[in-house]
Amino acid sequence: MNTWELLILAIGLSMDAFAVAICKGLAIKEARLKHMTIAGAYFGGFQALMPLIGYLLGVNFKGLIERFDHWIAFLLLALIGGNMLREALSKGEEEELNTSFGPKSMIPLAVATSIDALAVGVTFAFLQVRIIPAVSMIGITTFLFSLVGVKIGNIFGLKYKTKAEFVGGVILILIGLKILLEHLGILDKIGVL
Repeated sequence: MNTWELLILAIGLSMDAFAVAICKGLAIKEARLKHMTIAGAYFGGFQALMPLIGYLLGVNFKGLIERFDHWIAFLLLALIGGNMLREALSKGEEEELNTSFGPKSMIPLAVATSIDALAVGVTFAFLQVRIIPAVSMIGITTFLFSLVGVKIGNIFGLKYKTKAEFVGGVILILIGLKILLEHLGILDKIGVL
């Protein structure tokens, strides 16, 4: 996985956190740098930690499932991306707006928005990704998107939440498809990449 692919993956993974950061910004009266930094630190930190944990788990089971690793990577990314698309397109209930930026509020949100990164970390073990630069890029990207998300939410409200989740879902599905097609040699046969 090259740097551009990793950056695109990091952007896709950060979209859930970005959407929640928008909601946090919507809930507060005035978005201060303190709010933006807290959201960025929680979301970026967990988005970096979870793929590292997933990677460590994946390395331990790599020998058992190496023949199917490309299918696992594709299915995990497609499921995560599909879930993000479903959430973006659902007309269901909106999340309850919570103005707290304390640990009791932020840790559950950070864990919830980074579960998909855990699954991506498992795929990293099969793709021979350099894990420290990868998780650093994911964490920094999510930190920045979350920082900006709080401000955007405070200014514009829910207008961009659905679009962010939709774009993130599409990105993850396309990356999963690319991994599968690349491993099966189909991209080489049709001369792509």
